[in-house]
Amino acid sequence: MSPVLLLALLGVTFSLPGVQALLCQSGTGYDVWNVSQLPLHWTPKEISCDSGLGCQDTMVLIESGPQVGFVLSKGCTEAKDQEPRVTEHRMGPGLSVLSYTYVCRHKDFCNNLVTTAPLWTPQPPAEPGSLRCPVCLSTEGCPEGTTEEMCPKGTTHCYNGLLRLRGGGIFSNLRVQGCLPQPGCNLLNGTQEIGPVRMTENCNTKDFLTCHRGNSLRKGDNLAQVPIGWTVSNAVMCEAGQVCQETLLLIDVGRTSTLVWSKGCSAVGAQNSQKTSIHSAPPGVLVASYAHFCSSDLCNGASSSSVLLNSLPPQGAPEPGDQQCLTCVQPLGTCSSDSPVKTCPRGTTHCYDGYISLSGGGVTTTMGIQGCVAQPSSSLLNHTRQIGIFSVREKGEEEPPAPHSERGGRCQL
Repeated sequence: MSPVLLLALLGVTFSLPGVQALLCQSGTGYDVWNVSQLPLHWTPKEISCDSGLGCQDTMVLIESGPQVGFVLSKGCTEAKDQEPRVTEHRMGPGLSVLSYTYVCRHKDFCNNLVTTAPLWTPQPPAEPGSLRCPVCLSTEGCPEGTTEEMCPKGTTHCYNGLLRLRGGGIFSNLRVQGCLPQPGCNLLNGTQEIGPVRMTENCNTKDFLTCHRGNSLRKGDNLAQVPIGWTVSNAVMCEAGQVCQETLLLIDVGRTSTLVWSKGCSAVGAQNSQKTSIHSAPPGVLVASYAHFCSSDLCNGASSSSVLLNSLPPQGAPEPGDQQCLTCVQPLGTCSSDSPVKTCPRGTTHCYDGYISLSGGGVTTTMGIQGCVAQPSSSLLNHTRQIGIFSVREKGEEEPPAPHSERGGRCQL
């Protein structure tokens, strides 16, 4: 085999003679700022581009009342060279959208924009009109009851939309409310791309669902008897068609317990459903779950694990039996042969030693479990594969490997 072919198979690429790879400034940013905080400044990273690529700068500022939405993308691009361009996609009164784009190849780090100053000039206070509108810019959603402000003279309608930003290292949604001089859903005046960033506009309020977001694993004593707080301060805007979810999984082995919970958006589950399940009941290991799917803003607002515990049957002090088992629940790994030994409650006759693999809702973990059970079955979940947002697999129930295909394969050297 020739050295050139060998290098090609190994993924080595060659620069064409006379084509110099550029070094470019690189970085992304998107957030909402107060007008008083502008101009913004930043320190970009550096990147070496593939041969033939240029450097690009893209910045977008969206102003609504006292706030400014900021979008920045810097890096390599296949686009042809373009002189610095400032575009007024929409100028007030009311909401305004400005952008800056630049593509260059004449020297390293030619995309050297490091401030909003070329695009941002403070405007004098506008003369107030007679219209009042909710005014909001947010990457997490505008809550009901957003403060209304007096719109500037010349505006006649309230705008309520969602901008989806995709590309150039940006993946974000921006909720926009403010004042406009005409009706309709055309804040961007037909613009769909600014540099590498694709921008789509949606004014269907059914697609603006905002949900609480967060996840956690908690290990401790008495988690099956004493509720713990289950609140989060973050929120997220869902994609069209998604709903809010909150899922709580409890595993209790008598000596200690683990709680796993998640809140956020979901494409699985009925739009409005609430379910508490006991997958494995005492005596012995307890596995129970709570799953709630709903379709209104911030409806996944359960504040503690009591939403699950209140549905569990009362448990008294168990009468000891004759069986002894290793006892362990390990939320981030498997149990060992050194786990504490426990005298099992009467009614249990076997020891369980396995694990549950769990993924979904921002959580991916394998939880080791040892404890007493009443039946010799190897499944604490009764072969359940989905608990709320969580996909679950138990020891011995892993997915079989994909069948090997002799066709369409690749050689490995």
